[in-house]
Amino acid sequence: MPSANRITTPVSVDEDLIEGRYAELDGYTVGFESYRHDVDPGPFFAGLPDDRCQCPHWGVVTSGQITFRWADHEETYVEGDAYYAGPGHLPLITAGTSVVEFSPTDALNATMEVVGRNLAEAGASA
Repeated sequence: MPSANRITTPVSVDEDLIEGRYAELDGYTVGFESYRHDVDPGPFFAGLPDDRCQCPHWGVVTSGQITFRWADHEETYVEGDAYYAGPGHLPLITAGTSVVEFSPTDALNATMEVVGRNLAEAGASA
């Protein structure tokens, strides 16, 4: 049975805003993400359908708060909450938030390709 652990999963992203550790588990990617500052990554989804994340995510907030915004509503989750963020969302994350999140690897990679290009154009890194 495939598994991943926050401690043993290597750091893939270590930036001012985020530390991310990612492991693939049978077609899904588990991400252990910790945010050091408030983050509104909405502009980096430009170029995706409706300029919003189209990848579904299932997760648990282990500390802090995350809000998902859709065109017609938003949902906020805090420490201890499990969530599902369907396609068409934009995240808004507060400083000190950590999540464990599961995403279909193919959809996540397609999304991150666009986000990575937008970050590069803005002079940031993914």
